[in-house]
Amino acid sequence: MKYIQQHIPEVLLIEPQVHGDDRGYFVETFRQDLLEQTIGYKLNFVQDNESKSAQGVLRGLHFQCPPFAQSKLVRVIDGKVLDVVVDIRTGSPTFGQQVSVQLSCENRQQLFIPRGFAHGFVVLSDTATFVYKADNYYSAECEGGLAFDDDALNIDWQIERSHLQLSDKDSRQPGIAELGAIFDYSVDCYAD
Repeated sequence: MKYIQQHIPEVLLIEPQVHGDDRGYFVETFRQDLLEQTIGYKLNFVQDNESKSAQGVLRGLHFQCPPFAQSKLVRVIDGKVLDVVVDIRTGSPTFGQQVSVQLSCENRQQLFIPRGFAHGFVVLSDTATFVYKADNYYSAECEGGLAFDDDALNIDWQIERSHLQLSDKDSRQPGIAELGAIFDYSVDCYAD
């Protein structure tokens, strides 16, 4: 596997090595030891999640507040999405900046998203099946969100606004200026 730091260095694009022939293919999708070596700290993934969505469905931008903050390892097993993460760590030199990548069943790339980031995706294909690992359990009381259309973020979702499908909750999230200090860059976000 190849681990590629993005312009926000804590966010990693992961390119697996695909071994294929006329029978099909084999790909290793996860190696805890190599990921931990790359990021420099221990991870303990405790929950796997999967969603299937139609074209134009936008899920996000979501995060879990401490003490249920989550790192995620995300990928697409069918279809194509634009995956977006935003740094929401107060005091971070990249606060408010984003990483956007296309993940698809064809490129088999994954994105590692550490704690302290809001995450969302929009489906670019007819449908997409999105899967991810999380290193902490979901907690409804600790659920947080960030406005997908915040002018301060200026995210290009690659689909016209009129074609987006959002949940009621996702259409009413606060802008980044209204979030407050949920994650502090000077504090270790990765320790439990």
